[in-house]
Amino acid sequence: MTVDLSPVQEYYKDKTIFITGASGFMGKVLLEKLLYSCHSLKEVIIICRPKRGKAPETRLEEMFKLPIFQRIKEERPEMLKKVTIYQGDVTFDQLGLSGESLKHVTENTNIVFHMAATLKLEGNLRDAIDMNLLGTRRALNVAKEMKQLEAFIHLSTAFCNCDQEVMYEKVYEFPHQPEDLMRLAEWMDVKTLDAITPDLLKPHPNTYTYSKRLAELLVRDHYESMPVIIARPSIVTPAVAEPLPGWVDNMNGPTGVLIGAGKGVIRSMICNGELKSEVIPVDIAINGLILLPYHNSLAEKRPLQIPVYNMTVDDAKKRTWKWIMDVGRDLGIKYPFEVGLWYPDGNMTSSKFYHTICTILFMWLPAYFIDFLLLIFGQRRFMIRVQTKVAVGLEVLQFFTTRSWDFKSSHFEQIYKELGATDRRIFKINTNDVDDHEYMKLSILGGRQYVMKEPLTSLPKSRIQLRFMYVLDRICKTLIISGLLYWTSQKLGITDLVRNKLRFSK
Repeated sequence: MTVDLSPVQEYYKDKTIFITGASGFMGKVLLEKLLYSCHSLKEVIIICRPKRGKAPETRLEEMFKLPIFQRIKEERPEMLKKVTIYQGDVTFDQLGLSGESLKHVTENTNIVFHMAATLKLEGNLRDAIDMNLLGTRRALNVAKEMKQLEAFIHLSTAFCNCDQEVMYEKVYEFPHQPEDLMRLAEWMDVKTLDAITPDLLKPHPNTYTYSKRLAELLVRDHYESMPVIIARPSIVTPAVAEPLPGWVDNMNGPTGVLIGAGKGVIRSMICNGELKSEVIPVDIAINGLILLPYHNSLAEKRPLQIPVYNMTVDDAKKRTWKWIMDVGRDLGIKYPFEVGLWYPDGNMTSSKFYHTICTILFMWLPAYFIDFLLLIFGQRRFMIRVQTKVAVGLEVLQFFTTRSWDFKSSHFEQIYKELGATDRRIFKINTNDVDDHEYMKLSILGGRQYVMKEPLTSLPKSRIQLRFMYVLDRICKTLIISGLLYWTSQKLGITDLVRNKLRFSK
């Protein structure tokens, strides 16, 4: 039976796709979307390293058991056979490929999606350079050998040029050169490198954005000889619709904040609530990635500069951080998580002093108290460790939530304008018709189901637990405030003054 293909689907017909980082959050969604919507493609090749004693083939089988691949199993099960997996790793030369596997990749690949990276914002510079910079060079070296290469998509980040007031869709120069930093990381010991890292990073807040910026320069330098393209998504959040509404599998960014606040672990964070958030749902970002090779294939002549796309949502759809946190708090109470540390009643502030007081009173002291109780009862302590991770995560995140960002996305917007109605529906990149409140609900339920593994059937029990936590929270706050007032009145002599007045009146 002949199936009518849209222009984008026709472009991908009989194509072989090579993906690095396919086991990551965005990588899994990309793999699923290609298999489901570009069903006339020839093959998808992915590389994966062994992990916890599991071979790549075993990891792929486990990946296909995830809920996001359910619709493929039900509607297009034959597509799973089009996935080829090889043992590989971007931290190895030739990506860990050799012999027949390397030959198969280089002789058949048409499109490369280079997505492998370390996303640890607080990670050390050596690891960031090895994964994000050297890993990119290794991927480019393999791509150079590909005989039928049409597009090499490098996944960057919209925040890699944080020293610019306005971020246009172009590669910005930087004093440091990629080759110099790669050589530096090779010969310098980790201790010395860590010591000079703060000075090297300026004006970047972390090793992630720094290494991603250098990687862009490296990719740009290959533009004359290779069909390279740079994609810069903003903060990637749970899915709007595909492969499942609310799908997310990690606690990075806003998802971690919503879960941490919903569990009562995060009680305060530094954030300018009036600033607009810069987030993009993962399925919107992935659709954009898939459209990039197609869009560039339509160009009558090769652009003089490397194509760069700032993948952001329309300005009219950018909600303030205050709106996100307020709605998230309300929905977190309506759809509570299972047993949390405390009642979810945290707040955001732009005052570091107030934030410090809140974290000491409502985050660190409870953590030490809980670990003390666990020590007494002979149980394994964990709250201090959890709280330390939360504190580091919030400190890293505040760089993005206390600054105004101005991304110009004309190239990305042009893609939508040139799409036909069918491709606009299949590869949705416009969010103007998305109900933001409903999306927030899906994001919280997604974090609950897919990250915390808490089924929706536990909601009634969780609501009962939440009511108990509310009463306990109010009792404790009343006792604390009463105690503070009593202590203050004693210090100021107010208690004695009242007692003397009472005696005199008698």
